Amino acid sequence: MTFAIPAPFVPSLPVAGDDMRFPIRRIYCIGRNYADHAKEMGAAVERTQPMFFMKPADAIVADDGDIAYPTATADLHHEVEMIVALARGGHDIPREHALDCVFGYGVGLDLTRRDLQAAAKAKGHPWDVAKGFDASAPASALRRVADIGHPRHARISLEVNGELRQQADIAEMIFDVAAIIHELSRLWALAPGDLVYTGTPAGVAALQRGDHVVASLDGIARLEGRIV
Repeated sequence: MTFAIPAPFVPSLPVAGDDMRFPIRRIYCIGRNYADHAKEMGAAVERTQPMFFMKPADAIVADDGDIAYPTATADLHHEVEMIVALARGGHDIPREHALDCVFGYGVGLDLTRRDLQAAAKAKGHPWDVAKGFDASAPASALRRVADIGHPRHARISLEVNGELRQQADIAEMIFDVAAIIHELSRLWALAPGDLVYTGTPAGVAALQRGDHVVASLDGIARLEGRIV
């Protein structure tokens, strides 16, 4: 096949302990998946219907690279999240089979232009400009399910310049991984290469140029980077 222009670069993440990389097709995100975070954002805790949004695949920042402070904002916020990478997909995936789709796990940041998000909320507009901008999805290397299984309990945390900002146990998620995959597959056909950001605990706050961030999913993944 001959393309009219050069084919776009395929974003990818390293796989821990291997030379191969995981190619990224789509990035799905779930909002307000920890009750304390929903409360700090002034939102109701919704336990019946998850809220999803998306980021472009090339929003990924891999390999502990520098993270560019985005344009058009004066209030960039961090949101640390467990990442789920899919090796299989489909429509209407039963919850009891959802974990069979998982390739591995990692940790990442759902960076948010909070001022633009607040303005969009006030007008009832979509959040795209607040969530789906360039370099808005820093992510760690992935750990394969074959190596670590499916974590049920793990401490997730974020430090900024050595100060602990966020921490929780992933068991506190309102919708667990199987439920998220099931609900996503009712709305989209999931496929190999999809990433799912699974929500953030309380403690979100602003980042500045020069900040050093360390995100951890204990015993599983670690992400380190600098805001530039």
